[in-house]
Amino acid sequence: MTEKQLSTDVVVVGAGPTGLLLAGDLATAGVRVTVLEKRGGESNLTRAFAVHARTLEQLDARGLADDLIATGTALSSLRLFGRLRIELGALPTRFPFVLITPQSNTERLLQERALKAGATILRGVEVTGLRQDAEQVRIETVENGATAVHRARYAVGADGVHSTVRDLLGIPFPGESVVNSVLLADVRLERAPEEVLTVGANENGFAFVAPFGDGWYRVIAWDRARQLPDSEPASLNEIADITRRALGEDYGLHDARWSSRFHSDERQAPNYRSGRVFLAGDAAHCHSPAGGQGMNTGLQDAANLSWKLAAAVRGWAPDALLDTYQTERHPVGRAVLRSSGALVRLALARSAATRALRSAVTGFADNLGPVAARGARTVSGIGVRYPAGKDAHPLAGRRVPDLRLTGLHPAEGLSGGAGGPGRLYEALRTGRFVLVSNDELSAADPWADRVVTAAPADPHGKLSDTVLLIRPDGYAAWAAVDPSRGELRAALAHWLGAPSDD
Repeated sequence: MTEKQLSTDVVVVGAGPTGLLLAGDLATAGVRVTVLEKRGGESNLTRAFAVHARTLEQLDARGLADDLIATGTALSSLRLFGRLRIELGALPTRFPFVLITPQSNTERLLQERALKAGATILRGVEVTGLRQDAEQVRIETVENGATAVHRARYAVGADGVHSTVRDLLGIPFPGESVVNSVLLADVRLERAPEEVLTVGANENGFAFVAPFGDGWYRVIAWDRARQLPDSEPASLNEIADITRRALGEDYGLHDARWSSRFHSDERQAPNYRSGRVFLAGDAAHCHSPAGGQGMNTGLQDAANLSWKLAAAVRGWAPDALLDTYQTERHPVGRAVLRSSGALVRLALARSAATRALRSAVTGFADNLGPVAARGARTVSGIGVRYPAGKDAHPLAGRRVPDLRLTGLHPAEGLSGGAGGPGRLYEALRTGRFVLVSNDELSAADPWADRVVTAAPADPHGKLSDTVLLIRPDGYAAWAAVDPSRGELRAALAHWLGAPSDD
């Protein structure tokens, strides 16, 4: 039998949220992208329910945030255990809340966007081999017994904790299990909980209840006294018992349509890149569910990597730009491991002394404003900052809020039309950089295919004398106060490559 040979620009392995956002970004940028997914259909294993503010900003930059918000419930605070709440209402964002909605809703919107943009998604395809050289990646697959080879300039493994791509690359995944014998079930309830997201932890264990929005609820529970291997069935009685002991009642849970048992690991790959292949999402890092940061971190990996891959495929980015994916996202993954790990260890406190410490920490955080605010920025992702050079402007590497803009150009598909008013995150929907300045912007004309130009809507505001170049992922690439035309062109050439007229 002749082996099928297929060619594309980028192959993404895994059609979860991370892979789908990445594919949609690449296709929107005109890059040929193929997604390979081992599952033949949609998974019923929705583990993520929390969509944080920074992720909503990234979805807003893709025109998806409002549609996703319509599927769930916005909470201005997130309760982790006991009295510990993270207050989100004061976050400096258009989305000062956490959205509670099943991961399947996020996946559906991302898949629709990717397909509309021209991405190819192949399901029921198993990756069996991977080879690469200086020019391309060769990925071997099996589908219904038929073999194929997908050749691409780059590949991304977004195929989860048990990543085949990571294993084929030989990249280690060091870490440990932080909690074993966790029970999951989708159930009906006789009585709805008072809170949309219900979480509790005590000396018995913990329980978590979240709605799907259609009358079904996901229950996640852990019984300290009953530690069984993942292969053991999870009975409804067992789940009801620990839920009742951890939360005070079991809400009359019944009619489980699905149940399972799993363990939660804390692991991180030391390298997110191997030649022309990258790791993203759970393939690169996994951690406890405390704080609901897993899916969010993966989506932000994809937002960081997608524009860099598009620039490389289109030929105007140096290879060093792709290396910044590691230098920027690996520390973020490490920080999430530490913060979520600390939370889960407090939640699972065994000794009375540790539980007393948990109560003290809770009270301390509740009464110390700066600590609480820092916690909100950390969990929400708003506080992430990427490294910049020692002589860089203080804004460089920082997330840029949703600035009001005017004079947008080019403005295809943007609200207000050519030259009209708009928002930064609407301008980012083009997938291009955004240059914001009160001064003459014609210096950017040679890069018109890669940058949108605009002026701040308030010409006398904080940015009145600052020129700001914003990356497609919403972080400041470069900023300067009253730069010369030559300095501006040098910055554009550094970030956007040689101009089109060269």
